[in-house]
Amino acid sequence: MTGTTRVHARWRTALGSAVAAVTVAAVMPSMAYAVPVQGAARLVAGQPTGWATQGGGTTGGGGASATTVTSASALVTAAAGTNPAVIRVSGTISCSDMLRVGSNKTILGNPGATIAGCGLHVRRASNVIIQNLTFRGWNDDAISIEESTRVWIDHNTLSNGYDGAIDIKRASDYVTVSWNHIFNHDKAMLLGHSDNNAAQDTGHLRVTYHHNRLEGAQRNPRVRFGNPVHVYNNYYNANSGYGVASTENAGVLVEGNFFENVPDPFHRGEGSSDPGNLVARGNHLVGSGAGDQGGSVAAIPYSYSMDSAAGVKSVVIAGAGAGKINP
Repeated sequence: MTGTTRVHARWRTALGSAVAAVTVAAVMPSMAYAVPVQGAARLVAGQPTGWATQGGGTTGGGGASATTVTSASALVTAAAGTNPAVIRVSGTISCSDMLRVGSNKTILGNPGATIAGCGLHVRRASNVIIQNLTFRGWNDDAISIEESTRVWIDHNTLSNGYDGAIDIKRASDYVTVSWNHIFNHDKAMLLGHSDNNAAQDTGHLRVTYHHNRLEGAQRNPRVRFGNPVHVYNNYYNANSGYGVASTENAGVLVEGNFFENVPDPFHRGEGSSDPGNLVARGNHLVGSGAGDQGGSVAAIPYSYSMDSAAGVKSVVIAGAGAGKINP
């Protein structure tokens, strides 16, 4: 779709606040995109939305019989190789090294399931689902995805770790990050690890982020090279650093999100990284800055449903994080 620029804004000001509430919708010139279907966007068990539906889709272990694990060693054994497997985590697994996850795996948390002290490493794998787990106190990344495709990260709770909560790197592709809750943490979600990795990353790093509750300070996400990256219907709350950053020729569509008390909701460029492209439309901003956008973003190739931006806060608080589903 090609359209002219349109901007609709509603401002309510209050003493002591530069912007109390703003709703902004913008469509940049010469931008093609899929038209979202308005209405409640809900989880359908076993079926992701967004980029994880592309490239053949993401089914994880499919209909394999479930194996329950209660230790790090048992989880590593069950998640090894490429045979389809459904792995249920029970109780708290304490660990110090990253736990490797192979292809064609579904890792589900039973009620209260927790991984403490380390995280899961999806490397050179494909067709992986990680769902309904609590991560805390990791010493590297909580979930690290490298050189992997068709991955769905859904309904997890992540807090109080060392480095990235959900980091996606090195030409990974066809990933959806949905209905997660990140809080009490600094670096939430990195997409593309280095300004010097264009040769590997260009044409990849296509990720959808939707219905996440993002209370990390920064990197919600920070994007390099990926185009289009789709950030929609997330709830941002008091991000002290920034919400979304587009850098290094990335193309990021930021739409239908709820930003509350976020001075810098979205911008282009970050640190020493050159500015990327960012299109923002239909976002609801309360006590937040106006954001910075520019350039154009490649077409979104899939259909998707949208909640109204003003209702995203209540929808996401009610539904995001571990324990909100019973997979």
